[in-house]
Amino acid sequence: MFALMKDSDSVELKLTVPEYDQLSAVAALGMDPLNAQIREVFFFDTPDLALNERGVVVRARRVQSKEDDTVVKLRPVVPSELPAELQGSPNVVVEVDAMPGGYVCSASLKGSSRTAVRSLIREGRPLHKLFSKEQREFFAAHAPEGLALDDLSVLGPIFVLKLKFKPTDLAQRLVAELWNYPDNSRVLELSTRCAPADALQVALESEAFLRDRGVDLSGEQQAKTKTALEYFSKSLDNSP
Repeated sequence: MFALMKDSDSVELKLTVPEYDQLSAVAALGMDPLNAQIREVFFFDTPDLALNERGVVVRARRVQSKEDDTVVKLRPVVPSELPAELQGSPNVVVEVDAMPGGYVCSASLKGSSRTAVRSLIREGRPLHKLFSKEQREFFAAHAPEGLALDDLSVLGPIFVLKLKFKPTDLAQRLVAELWNYPDNSRVLELSTRCAPADALQVALESEAFLRDRGVDLSGEQQAKTKTALEYFSKSLDNSP
């Protein structure tokens, strides 16, 4: 992990809070849900999640009071092995995600949506219109052969509340994301982002802070994206 971090832009430390502990964690950390930002997240993949199997994630997002955005992500990656033109792109972020029990390094090619996400999906227009030329080329380089953006199914949307807050007695700002799934299940993720050189210190301080406030750090970790993809791919399988 440390070898990957030295060539990464940032490190994001993540923790999934078990559903039984979510309300108490919200109270213990002093979160105010009325300060949360509303988001709607769409994923795109095949019904059998062929992209996910190749480590490719394609996403579009609607954000309250902001323009829509998109991302094509590849994981895992080794930063030093990425093509030079990709490493030099201002739209690429290479980041290590670390959570209890594991880590992964990803390269995310971000962009502003070229058209309104909601209207394009509702009208059934070609998905490639959401993405920049740079993103389309990145997708083509890593997707299964013969699979185009316009071949993908829409998975979602997921309704998300995102809250950025600064607890007392902690140097770092925390981010809480509550992902609400259509079956009424929820994933609450706490995270903080830092420079690679600061990751160990930030991890130790954040862990101690959360333990002191009674947040359960031993629960099973759930990947938000994987959970969403699996849920909606099953919905596609069951559709008439």
